[in-house]
Amino acid sequence: MEAADVFKTLDLELKPDPARTVIRPFSFNYPDAFAEGRPTRSEAVAARLMAQPAEMRQRMLELLHDAMQSRHRNVDQVFLRRFEQVKDELGVVVEAECDRLLIGAYFSQEYAFESAALFNPSIVPVLDQEPNDDSIAFLLSLRGVGEGHISSVTFRSGTWDGEEGLVIDPASSQGVPPRIEQDDDAGWVRLRSDDSEDVSETVIFPTLPSQRQGVEDLRLVRFTDDDGTQSMIGTYTAFDGRDARAELLRGIDLRTYEMQALTGAMSSYKGMALFPRRIDGQFVMLGRQDNENIWLLRSDNMRHWDTGKIIMGPQYPWEFVQMGNCGSPIEIDEGWLVFTHGVGLVRGYCVGACLLDKADPSKVLGRTPSPLLFPSGEQRGGYVPNVTYSCGALLHKRRILLPYAIADEYSAFAVGSVDDILSVMR
Repeated sequence: MEAADVFKTLDLELKPDPARTVIRPFSFNYPDAFAEGRPTRSEAVAARLMAQPAEMRQRMLELLHDAMQSRHRNVDQVFLRRFEQVKDELGVVVEAECDRLLIGAYFSQEYAFESAALFNPSIVPVLDQEPNDDSIAFLLSLRGVGEGHISSVTFRSGTWDGEEGLVIDPASSQGVPPRIEQDDDAGWVRLRSDDSEDVSETVIFPTLPSQRQGVEDLRLVRFTDDDGTQSMIGTYTAFDGRDARAELLRGIDLRTYEMQALTGAMSSYKGMALFPRRIDGQFVMLGRQDNENIWLLRSDNMRHWDTGKIIMGPQYPWEFVQMGNCGSPIEIDEGWLVFTHGVGLVRGYCVGACLLDKADPSKVLGRTPSPLLFPSGEQRGGYVPNVTYSCGALLHKRRILLPYAIADEYSAFAVGSVDDILSVMR
């Protein structure tokens, strides 16, 4: 079998949808050179609103409801919560609920979080599902890009039968903004999307200064600790427009997540992926700290990563520029199956695979000399041409479901067998 024949591409695709929106905070200030000696812009907006006749403010509220209530659930609660966040900035006491709603709306924006792109998918089995030989339920994460090239994380649910029977549940027409709880002492931020009625409504958009320009490329894994406790954990890249760093996401449930920054000398880099269990009592990750090779990192603390070493570098033409992982390793009988990406000619991204030793994952047992997935003639163009990329795959009955991105624009799916993948390794 040739490497290019290992995977069969399914007809199903997920594409950006500008109609899916979320209400997120909106802030505004004067430039520093023009701020001194005048009320703040927040105070100016509040003063302009409160100077309007009561009849005008009531009419404004009716127009707001007409526009927003048809697209968003519990929108009044969203605007009232936003008012509570900004009320100390207004320089005026606002008592009437209708005015609080209006001010909350002025400090909010409707954001199409996946209007430009929906790509770099990752996938994990749903926790605590009953064993089923026929199908497996999964959670799919995707990177959505909207106005300003800002990246958020959105989700889908579905089932897969191990063959070509893949079902992606329909996405809700709306997104739900998370309620943000921050604990500076513990170093985490909790995101609660209590109003989500479906996992596709939960949106994780930038909330911290480190994430100002995006929450990128979430790599999910179902992590099983030594005591048998299972957790849904992901690593992602936080980007502030200049610097990138790795952060950790932990799912409390499908509506509540905690985010923490990783620390240590190995943490300020993209593309880190956690192994699904400890090895020799330590947490283990893959990364690409030097932007060229695949690194293996070990730590006694899941949040702190100081040491690592290169275990695999570019060897074949399709990966001469750079290598990295395409998600967390998958444990199989033969070892750790890792999907990789390689960058070659004209910055083309292809997907390959390698096998690491189960007891000592620093040992590479085999790798694919040719890519398993690569941009085809029909899939070469898009937002970023010549890119085929993934952030994770799903194992079921010795079969692999690999969701992958095309041209940093939309997502597709391919299925193949573990045995076929191993057969084309050297």
